[in-house]
Amino acid sequence: MVKPARLALPLLLLLSSTGLGASQDKSTPTPGVAATTSQPAPESKPAPYDGRLERLSEILGSVHYLRNLCLKDGEDTWRKAMENLISMEAGNEQARKERLTAAFNRGYRSFASVYATCTAQAVAAEEKYRNEGATLATEITARFGN
Repeated sequence: MVKPARLALPLLLLLSSTGLGASQDKSTPTPGVAATTSQPAPESKPAPYDGRLERLSEILGSVHYLRNLCLKDGEDTWRKAMENLISMEAGNEQARKERLTAAFNRGYRSFASVYATCTAQAVAAEEKYRNEGATLATEITARFGN
């Protein structure tokens, strides 16, 4: 298992980056993270920060949807960050990968069910979630990192 300090800094930098700025409608958002399959490995004991990590994954899915909804040119930054998080944190633990992927997709779908076009509320929600994610990444690193 990778120490959360290694993964939290890049996420913290992403989450604390500038907001959306001018919003634009985008009709076809990028889909969520697809679960990857690999050879089964023995499952290990859950990390004490797994609940927080799942919430962070959900936030990344939410931010991914909202940013792609509101930016004229979509971006894949948040989905790639989630793939890196899964790769670093879950390794070959299939159940853990599935939980993190499900959390990302849950966050993505929760906003997809509410917002079809970019609105002021969508921009505000993206900023709120990015701030929550930055706080959560900092807390995970401070409490469980080296």
